[in-house]
Amino acid sequence: MSLRQMEYLVAVVEEESFTRAAEVLHVTQSALSHQIKALEREAGGALLERMPRGVRLTPMGRAYFPHAELAVRSARQARRAALAAAGAESGELHLATVHAQAVGILPAVCARWAREHPGVRLVLHEYATTDELDDQMARGVADMAVGPRPKDWPGPVTVVGQEEIVLVVPYDDPLAARESVRLSDLAERAWVRCGLEPVVGGRRWLDVECERAGFAPRTAVQTQHSSTAVRMAAAGVGVLLTAAHELDGLDCAVVPTDPPWRREITVFSRVELTGAAAQFTELLRATGTGAGGPRRGEQHQREGTAGTAPR
Repeated sequence: MSLRQMEYLVAVVEEESFTRAAEVLHVTQSALSHQIKALEREAGGALLERMPRGVRLTPMGRAYFPHAELAVRSARQARRAALAAAGAESGELHLATVHAQAVGILPAVCARWAREHPGVRLVLHEYATTDELDDQMARGVADMAVGPRPKDWPGPVTVVGQEEIVLVVPYDDPLAARESVRLSDLAERAWVRCGLEPVVGGRRWLDVECERAGFAPRTAVQTQHSSTAVRMAAAGVGVLLTAAHELDGLDCAVVPTDPPWRREITVFSRVELTGAAAQFTELLRATGTGAGGPRRGEQHQREGTAGTAPR
């Protein structure tokens, strides 16, 4: 079975249509169908079920597809890496990340990249959670990922900065004048909760930390996205703990925690970074990924032991 046949299978599954896949691949639909049937003969059974509207994987196809997808994406990454190693200043660099860092960290870095490397187009793959990001990277979706340190990752992991977890409140909130705040100080406050909160040991991180501080957080509003949560907190709906870099351009007060909570920002990949991927990683370091968001109290020396935020 050839890589081209597997590429055809991946296209059909991604497009959910033989017609659209043929258009993407610039081949005729009959040629595409012929190659898929040849692949199924070699695999020993049907991989796709033809539906009245679209297609779907058969049980055999679901077992086969992850391996075909990884082979196809690995081949594409290999071609991009070879071009980069040869000094080519053209092509694409595929980046994967979670939404919060896509809006908080990457815009300034991508803008500088566009100025300095106009021939290398960036393709961004965004995911809602770190678990989804790690899973998609393992399946070869991108050349590199930007996010919290992945758990048990078998490939290279490079630390490029830190993000600080801070409290978000409106300027007229009594907490806005504080130099820092302890979690126990927030026991009587209502919270903005986000569906994308980290989960630790099967429980949401904030629930675990608040329990340690002696209380259960009372929810004022539940959001689906972190960008919505920070705006709710800035409007005074409830308090929120979030990464400082998510607050760029937001009119709100930011209060450091005592002790500080910090989380590593890493670049991770399946293979050693070369060419454009290595250059982008260095640019992340140089741009300062730990910065961001409106800050107050920068002149104060904060005390206490730095904590580690969940991934």
